Amino acid sequence: MSLLGAAEIRALAAQLDLKPAKALGQNFVIDANICRKIVKLAGISATDVALEIGPGLGSLTLALLDEAASVIAIEIDQRLAQQLPLTVESHSERSENLTVINADALRVLQLPQAPTVLVANLPYNISVPVLLHYLEKFPTIRTGIVMVQAEVADRLVAKPGSKDYGIPSVKAAWWADMSHAGSISRSVFWPVPNVDSKLVAFIRHEPLGDEQLRLRVFTAIDSAFSQRRKMLRSALKNWLGSSEAAQQVLDTAGVDSTLRGEALAVEQYCQIARVADQLGIGF
Repeated sequence: MSLLGAAEIRALAAQLDLKPAKALGQNFVIDANICRKIVKLAGISATDVALEIGPGLGSLTLALLDEAASVIAIEIDQRLAQQLPLTVESHSERSENLTVINADALRVLQLPQAPTVLVANLPYNISVPVLLHYLEKFPTIRTGIVMVQAEVADRLVAKPGSKDYGIPSVKAAWWADMSHAGSISRSVFWPVPNVDSKLVAFIRHEPLGDEQLRLRVFTAIDSAFSQRRKMLRSALKNWLGSSEAAQQVLDTAGVDSTLRGEALAVEQYCQIARVADQLGIGF
């Protein structure tokens, strides 16, 4: 299988009269070696169903098809979605293993196969919502590697108490263990972005609770970080009804009420949500 090079990617874009759209986060990977590296880091086997978000002109798609049993690619741009099967057919003998879905990735709730691994160069403007959406809606996804803006990567893998720790850190930790998997040079993209990129790897862990608990945990997280400079007893009062109610919940949960939201791990938010539910406090 031959992967796409810089000249061929630019030629394809010219053929489609495609001017990469910043609004869609269209920065195409033009280095075949990077695509191979990402697929290798993902540890894809011949039994995996790989899910790719925003395949663009197909650089990473071809590398995925070389290893996975099948690939599902979700592309919002109709021109790219129509071109991708043609590109794959001319470069691979495994084109029948590709399914292309022309849709907004955030609106996809069903897929023709159960994906086992997510590998994607995510559109940077919606990378966190997309990642959380697929972790939530497709529990068969066990592992993955995503390329995101460097600052977003740092937030996703951050631990409690660090400067980068925030809502993305805690919510992602509900489903999976996140870790850094390397940095990516700006030069591998066309057009060259004005931000740095990093790879984030994840491995799904055992569920921390059911969907009802998750919703309450996420409400607690949103409340704690909506006023992140405030202590928890103040930050959670709108959700729990009053500072007194927040103090009661935190005391019962064994959480210091003078801490701020960034000091708590997801397990502590789980405990707060469980106690609030047991006491019938909050919504």
